[in-house]
Amino acid sequence: MLRRVRISLAAVFFTIITLLFLDLTGVIHTYFGWMAKVQFLPALLALNVGVILSLILLTLIFGRIYCSVICPLGVFQDLIAWGSKKVKKSKKPYSYSKPKSWLRVIVLAIFVVAIILGINSLVSILAPYSSYGRIASSLFQPIYRLGNNLLASIAEHYDSYAFYSVEVWVKSITTLVVAIITLVVIFILAARGGRTYCNTICPVGTILGFFSKFSFMKIKIDESKCKKCQMCSYQCKSSCINIGDFSVDHSRCVVCGNCLESCKFDAIKYEFSFSNFKKGFVNNSNPVSCKREASNSDNMGRRSFITAVAATTALSASAQAIKMDGGFAPIIDKKVPKRSNPITPAGSLSLKNLQEHCTSCQLCISVCPNQVLRPSSDLSRWMMPEMSYERGYCRTECNKCSEVCPTGAIKPISIEDKSSTQLGHAIWIKENCVVITDDVNCGNCATRCPSNAIQMVALDPNNPKSRTIPAVDETKCIGCGACENLCPARPFSAIVVEGHQVHKFI
Repeated sequence: MLRRVRISLAAVFFTIITLLFLDLTGVIHTYFGWMAKVQFLPALLALNVGVILSLILLTLIFGRIYCSVICPLGVFQDLIAWGSKKVKKSKKPYSYSKPKSWLRVIVLAIFVVAIILGINSLVSILAPYSSYGRIASSLFQPIYRLGNNLLASIAEHYDSYAFYSVEVWVKSITTLVVAIITLVVIFILAARGGRTYCNTICPVGTILGFFSKFSFMKIKIDESKCKKCQMCSYQCKSSCINIGDFSVDHSRCVVCGNCLESCKFDAIKYEFSFSNFKKGFVNNSNPVSCKREASNSDNMGRRSFITAVAATTALSASAQAIKMDGGFAPIIDKKVPKRSNPITPAGSLSLKNLQEHCTSCQLCISVCPNQVLRPSSDLSRWMMPEMSYERGYCRTECNKCSEVCPTGAIKPISIEDKSSTQLGHAIWIKENCVVITDDVNCGNCATRCPSNAIQMVALDPNNPKSRTIPAVDETKCIGCGACENLCPARPFSAIVVEGHQVHKFI
C-alpha cells in the first residue's frame, strides 16, 4: 500500500513539474507553479523559511520522502531504474553497499563553499532540481514542441486551429551539452545502481539524509521473522539494507516501499520508530543489532489500490513550414551584438542579485513567450538567463519569468512596475543604419518604441530635407529591445541595448 501511494504521488509531481517546462499556454503555471517553489534548493536560495522548515519537518516525520516523491530528478532515476529492471529481467537487481560517507561529505562541502563564494555555476551543476530542469528544457521541450507542430500541421489541413505552431531552436549549445552529459551520467548510474546519484553525489540528499536518521517513521526489520532471504536487499534501490545485521541505513533510505512489498515473511514494517522499539523491533539506525522479544502484531491489511497516470507524448516528427516570401531576397538572420553589460530580466533588480540566487534551472527561459531569454555562455553567470533581441523583444505586458522563478533571482513584478523599470538603454550605431548605408528614410525604431524614448532628428541640422536618424532619450528608455529587434538592418541592428548592472526606475 505504501509503495502504491508513493508511486501515485510521485507520478503526479513528476508529470506536472515536467509540464512546467513544456507548457505552451501558461495554464499549468497558474495552478501548479508552486511545485517548483517547494524544491529544496530554490526555497533555500529564496530564503523561503516556511518551505524549508516544512521539508525538514516532513523528513523528520516520514524520512526522505522528498527524494522519492517531490524531487523530479529522484523520480526520474526511479523511472530509469524501473525500465532497466524490465530490460534485464533480473529478480535481484540490487545489493547492499557500504555508504560512501567520505564522498557525500566532500561533495556537500564543495556545494556549501560554492554557495558562500557565489560560484553558482558549480551550484547549478550539483543541484538536482536544476539538473532536471536543464534536461527538460533542452531535451524534452524541443521534442514536445515538434510533436505540437506536427499536430498543428494536421489540424491546419482540416481547417482547425486547436493547435498552433511554435518555433523550435537551440537556445544555447553549451547548456545543451551539459544537459546531455547530465542525462548520460544519471542514466548510467540509475540503470546500474538505482539511487546511486542520490546517495553519493546529490548534496540535497546528503542534507536530508542527516535529518532522516532521526525520523519518527522508519523501515524496520523484525529479526525473529526474518529468514535472511535478502529479497528486501535485492529490491532496495538505495542499497541501504544490510540483512547481515538486520540494519537499514536511514540516511540513504528514500522510503520507496520496495522492501515492504518484496518481503513474504512479514519481517519488514514502516512504523513509528518508538512503537517499533516497544514492540521488539530492531533499532536499525544503530549498526549493531539489538535483539528484543518479537511481537505478534499483525501487519497492516493490504487493500487494492488502482493507480492510473496517463503520460502520453504526441508524435515527435517535425513539420516543415512553408515560407511564402513573394520572390523577394532571403532575409538574413540577425546576429547577437557584443554588449558591455548583459541585460537581465525585469524583477532581477541587478546582475549581482541574479548571480547570487539563480540556479540555472531554465524555467524562466522555457516559459518566455517572446524568445528573449536564453542561457548565458559567460563563465561568471554560466547558464543563467540573459536577454537578447534577435528573435523578439521584451513586451511590457509580459511578466512570465518573474511569476515562475522559484529562487528569488527574478522577483515578482507587476506589469505597471515593469513598464517603468529600466533594464538598459538603447545606443544608435551609425555605420549599421540603413539611413546611412542605403540612403533611405526609416524611423522604424522610433515608431515601435513603447516609451517614446526615440525621436527622429535631421542628419544634417542645416538641411531641412536631409534624412532623419534616431536620437535616444536615456531617461525614458526602458531597454525592452523593440527598437533592436524591429530594426531592418542586417545582420547587426543599427540600434542595440546595453544592459544596466543595477536596474533603474522611472
